[in-house]
Amino acid sequence: MISRIDLRGASLPEGAALRDLLPRAEFDVEAALEKVRPICEDVRHHGAAAVIDYGEKFDGVRVENLRVPAEALTRALDELDPAVRAALEESIRRARMVHRAQRRTTHTTQVVPGGTVTEKWIPVERVGLYVPGGRSVYPSSVVMNVVPAQEAGVTSLAVASPPQALPRTSGDDPGFGGLPHPTILAACALLGVDEVYAAGGAQAIAMFAYGTSSGSDTSDAPGCAPVNLVTGPGNIYVAAAKRFLKGRIGIDAEAGPTEIAILADSTADPVHVAADLISQAEHDPMAASVLVTASEELAEAVEAELKTQVAASKHVDDRIVPALAGRQSAIVLVDGLEEGLRVVDAYGAEHLEIQTADAAAVADRVRNAGAIFVGPWAPVSLGDYCAGSNHVLPTGGCACHSSGLSVQSFLRGVHIVDYTRDALAEVAHHVVTLAEAEDLPAHGAAVKARFGWKVPESK
Repeated sequence: MISRIDLRGASLPEGAALRDLLPRAEFDVEAALEKVRPICEDVRHHGAAAVIDYGEKFDGVRVENLRVPAEALTRALDELDPAVRAALEESIRRARMVHRAQRRTTHTTQVVPGGTVTEKWIPVERVGLYVPGGRSVYPSSVVMNVVPAQEAGVTSLAVASPPQALPRTSGDDPGFGGLPHPTILAACALLGVDEVYAAGGAQAIAMFAYGTSSGSDTSDAPGCAPVNLVTGPGNIYVAAAKRFLKGRIGIDAEAGPTEIAILADSTADPVHVAADLISQAEHDPMAASVLVTASEELAEAVEAELKTQVAASKHVDDRIVPALAGRQSAIVLVDGLEEGLRVVDAYGAEHLEIQTADAAAVADRVRNAGAIFVGPWAPVSLGDYCAGSNHVLPTGGCACHSSGLSVQSFLRGVHIVDYTRDALAEVAHHVVTLAEAEDLPAHGAAVKARFGWKVPESK
C-alpha cells in the first residue's frame, strides 16, 4: 500500500541531491500555465460573462449572477447545524487569539539627532480570498484566510468559492441554487464577510485580478472590483493562474498537493502514526504521506495498521489508496535521529509531526517546515481546525524559504524617513561620495542643491 525508501547504511548527500531521493508529487505548474492563460485573458476582456461560462464548463453550474445575495448568506447561517456552528465559532476564537498576537506596531528609530526612520505597517487595501471546493468542503479555509486579513486591518475582503453541482438537501434545485456550498456561506456570515462570489478555478483568480462588471447584461448586481492580493489554496490551475497574474496582483503562494511528514522513533504509537498518514491521504489522490524513522519495527507496525485502518475508512478507492500508493508517499528508513532530521529538513514538509522521545527538543532543531506538531497529542488535524494556528502553509519544499499565511501576509512595511537640515548636513558628504562611486552624479547633486551646491563639511 505504501512504498519504502531505505537510506540506511550510507552517508546522506547534501542539498538537492538528498531532496531528489525523497518522495514528491508531480506538480507541473508551468504546463498548466498554457491552459490557464486563455482563461485569464478571456476574463480580462469579457469579465463576468467569461467567469460564468467557465463555471458552467468546469463546475457544471451556470449562474445568473456571480455575487451571492445577502439573504443566501443569512439563510446559510440560520440553517447551519448548531454543532458545526459551535465548532466554527471556537475555531474562529482560537485563530483570532493567535493572529491578533502577530500584529506589528509602528516603530521609530532615531539614527542621529534630527534624523529618524519609522517603519509603519499598512494593511493591503483590498484582498481576494479563494476557498476551494470540489472533492471536499472547506469552511475552515474561510476561517484561515479571513481571520488574519481582518486582524491585519484589511477593510475590503471578497471571497470566491466554486458553485456546487450537488443537489440541495431539500427540493431538487441543482447546485445549491448556483451558490457555493452553504457551509462556506455560513462561515463567511459568521465572520462578517458579505462579498462572496460563486466562482472557482483560474477564472476566479482572474476575476479578482481584473475585476468584472455585473453578473449579466440584465442584472443590477454589482461587479467585483479588482483586488491587490489573492490568498488561499487551490488546485494546479489555481496555482498556475496565480503564477500568471503575479505582478498584477500579489499572491501568498502557489499551493501544491498537501503533505504530511512524520519523524518518529520506536516510542511512537503506530496507531497514531497510521491514522495521521491516512488523514492527509484523505484530501486528494496526490496528497503526500511520508514517515521518516530509524525503527524498522515501527515501520512494519505502521504498515500493518494502515491496512486495518484504511479498510475502515471512507474515500478509500478514490483518494486514500491512490495517495498512499503514489510516488509522493513512502516510509523512509534512516540510520538514526540525526539522519531523520536531515531528511525532514531536506523535505521541508507543509505539515511535520514529531513523534519521538523528547519531541519538543527535537522539534526545536527543525529548520524547514510549514508548521510543526509536537508529540502524540498534536495531530495535524488539530492544526487544520482548532489549534489556533493557520493551515494555509507552503508546500512542495517551499518551507525552506516561505512561511504560512499570517497577519504579516496582509501588511506592507513602509519606511518613513524624516531628517532635519543639520541631520542631512552631517551625512551629506557620504551620500555624495557613494553617488559618485556609482557614477550617479545627479544623486549627489540632489543633496548639494540643498546646501548651495557645496557639500557641508562633516563635523
